[in-house]
Amino acid sequence: MNQKALVLDEQAIQRALTRIAHQIIEKNKGIEECVLVGIRTRGIFIARRLAVKIEEIEGNPIPVGELDITLYRDDLTKKTENQEPLVKGSDIPVDITDKNVILVDDVLYTGRTVRAGLDAIMDVGRPAAIQLAVLVDRGHRELPIRADYVGKNIPTSSLEKIVVELAEVDEFDQVSIFDK
Repeated sequence: MNQKALVLDEQAIQRALTRIAHQIIEKNKGIEECVLVGIRTRGIFIARRLAVKIEEIEGNPIPVGELDITLYRDDLTKKTENQEPLVKGSDIPVDITDKNVILVDDVLYTGRTVRAGLDAIMDVGRPAAIQLAVLVDRGHRELPIRADYVGKNIPTSSLEKIVVELAEVDEFDQVSIFDK
């Protein structure tokens, strides 16, 4: 793959997350009934970062959970033809029943990952509402899914790939567009 453009650097990612944190607080009129749930892998780290920012703003912590959607994917047989799927498990530390769950992921593309996340959340409990926060929305939806909170809209061609790199996994923070 060939890097085409650097779209977000570390500071731009921080600004986007700060904006999303403020929007979550405003839309929910505080955080008392909210839970952040990150989709494995990078969504978890984005959710944790949002939790830190929200606590800085509100002065109170917000619960953060981790969601493994491996077994809910509609492309599981394609991705795991020659091997068993690697399931790491979900960890949501509070009861989500009647809570506002904010599902967090790095990139919103076709909507299939989010659909799997919705199914996984519903197996855990019955939230009052599910909202979606993503760092990047690149378009090309195959399902009728829209994010409530978006760090940056990056229109792309289907021949391009968005790569989100986070310090927790990749040693530095940036979002780039690559040619496939």
